[in-house]
Amino acid sequence: QVQLVESGGGLVQAGGSLRLSCAASGRTFNRYTMGWFRQAPGKEREFVAAISPWGGDSTYYADSLKGRSAISRDNAKNTVSLQMNSLKPEDTAVYYCAARFNPAVTGTAYDYWGQGTQVTVSS
Repeated sequence: QVQLVESGGGLVQAGGSLRLSCAASGRTFNRYTMGWFRQAPGKEREFVAAISPWGGDSTYYADSLKGRSAISRDNAKNTVSLQMNSLKPEDTAVYYCAARFNPAVTGTAYDYWGQGTQVTVSS
């Protein structure tokens, strides 16, 4: 069982940056692929980025934020982060952290989810 708690959301102007963080419980964090998803009002939840259990360059990004975001993890601290730059109003959404016991960074089937953190980008 993994419990995930996101933080770092907020209100930012277009062109600004935010860094989201996700703290995970449990002693097997380094065995989980970690992902970020988002859900805008009236839209389905969509994949944003994922990082393999060992981190590093083993990452995967959706086209929507590719080049404007960076996912990273610290297995010693049981945390995963999403740095987002050059934010646009269409990036406004609730952002969710997720975990799965599968080393692949592609795919959208995850086992555990956080409660989400709101990101609002004003124009």
